Amino acid sequence: MLLGTQRVNSRGHLEVGGCDTVDLARRFGTPLYVIDEATVRANCRSYRAAFESRYPRTDVSFAGKAFLTTAMARLVAQEGLGLDVASAGELYTAIKADFPAEKLLFHGNNKSAAELELAFQYNVGRIVVDNFHELAMLAAMARDKKSSRKILLRVAPGVDPHTHRLIRTGQEDTKFGFNIKNGDALSAVRQALEAAPHIQLAGIHCHIGSQLLDASTHVEAIDVMVGFIRSLKDATGWSAQELDIGGGLGIRYLAEQLPPTLDDFATTVIASLKDAFARYDVDEPALLLEPGRSIVGEAGLTLYTIGAIKTVPIPEDPGQRIYVAIDGGMSDNPRPQLYESVYSALVASKATLPADTVATIAGKHCETDILIWNTPIAEPKPGDVLAVQSTGAYNYAMASNYNRFTKPACVFVLDGQADLVSERETLDDVVRLDRVPERLWT
Repeated sequence: MLLGTQRVNSRGHLEVGGCDTVDLARRFGTPLYVIDEATVRANCRSYRAAFESRYPRTDVSFAGKAFLTTAMARLVAQEGLGLDVASAGELYTAIKADFPAEKLLFHGNNKSAAELELAFQYNVGRIVVDNFHELAMLAAMARDKKSSRKILLRVAPGVDPHTHRLIRTGQEDTKFGFNIKNGDALSAVRQALEAAPHIQLAGIHCHIGSQLLDASTHVEAIDVMVGFIRSLKDATGWSAQELDIGGGLGIRYLAEQLPPTLDDFATTVIASLKDAFARYDVDEPALLLEPGRSIVGEAGLTLYTIGAIKTVPIPEDPGQRIYVAIDGGMSDNPRPQLYESVYSALVASKATLPADTVATIAGKHCETDILIWNTPIAEPKPGDVLAVQSTGAYNYAMASNYNRFTKPACVFVLDGQADLVSERETLDDVVRLDRVPERLWT
């Protein structure tokens, strides 16, 4: 499963962005996050082209929660996308990257007063309001500052997507947004309208879940959201100028996973949108999208160095399991432990050899810490470089210092050039913020 610009070069090594992955591992060390810049840019452009050609009033924003560094923020700005941020840290990253403030959407289900102050200070383009507490706090701040803020209201459409239960977000039983069914969403719209002119209610927002491999749940959500826009018009006279349907489109972690192409996805979404506008007799608002994983996921891979290899007996066929230990694990990719996520891998230094060894890829943490169960790879040896595919989304972003590991470096590769965009932490970084009370030294 070669993705993006990946190929097997004349040395029999996996190559990406014109860079030999074995050379990258030697130069930068492992674990190492590698991002295929050309593929990220191509995905940004494909999203814009697919949707803008079918519905010109479309704004695409990259969901920074998937992967965000200052370099990524600059890339997104160059490609003309907006940026969805969901914390003070993500917002501050955008600020340091000089990202255009008017193209920022500020998310979060429990924004603090300090975070909202930062949004005011930086003059964020849209704030996506999640709850009544936040709505009241934001309105009070705007009044005190004699200012005005453009907002979207996040609502829960009551759509249950077919994905892992821990990455579902659009069902009724969720911490996110105002519930439509129980009337909270209508009440929130009324309160927002009453807070004018300090609050400018531009539209409504939803997000239904992640790693969705078809458009069916988006179609269902669109029907609910457009129907809700119609009911709001009837109840309040207010017409939504913007409709944000979030992100959620999945990627290939395994060869058999086949999400729709962006053209097919856009065709289905826009057709269902226009149909709903006609059926509910709704004026067509601008469409907002927030893809994350589908822009950066397949563009990323993680390189590890193989260490210990051991074979143990098991009662089921084939009677043994081969554990291949790597120099990373759940601190650089917690998703298998969190969501039972699956990945594919290959020995980057033996990319032309048959994958005739079924191995279980184990991390080096003090947990079971299995990255991939029973995956076919070329016969591994200590010192080989292992490449795990499709790690561009939610790997770097979720990395931790568990067991006091240092977080890996990250590089962008493009046309044979590799550029460091996030340095590897050092052991001094691990203890940099530690403090010892004087009594513990005596």
